[in-house]
Amino acid sequence: MTAQNKPRLIGFNHIALEVGDIDEALDFYGQLFDFKLRSKSENAAFIDLGDQFINFSKGRRQAADDARHVGFVVDDKEAVRQRLDNLAIEILPGRFLDFLDPWGNRIEIIGYTNIQFTKAPHVLRGMGLEGLEKNQKALDELAEKGMAPN
Repeated sequence: MTAQNKPRLIGFNHIALEVGDIDEALDFYGQLFDFKLRSKSENAAFIDLGDQFINFSKGRRQAADDARHVGFVVDDKEAVRQRLDNLAIEILPGRFLDFLDPWGNRIEIIGYTNIQFTKAPHVLRGMGLEGLEKNQKALDELAEKGMAPN
């Protein structure tokens, strides 16, 4: 099969995280982040991230994550650091802002301004985040790929 025949990966629609209890997961993450609950059942909950979402699924059985992790993009990374500190949630050693949730899911926090990941202006507007800007390093990385905003 040639590269022309292969479908291209273009992004993520959602992430599914296994948790022990749906209500406890919503409470835990609700203490850290402002989010909108899309729907909830006994075995699952869905929270919106603009045009993406997280699915909490009941039933975590594996050991805590080590290198495997999920990177959450936030509008204010330092505010998350402060919330983690206020809630006495251990920040894992290393150069990133990582922590384990109560079920062992390793979460890395990334500030929107510092990375190439980009939400379309209409999605940011719908999230109430119009005016959220990229720093120059992120803009330069996007420009190198021909993806700089106009």
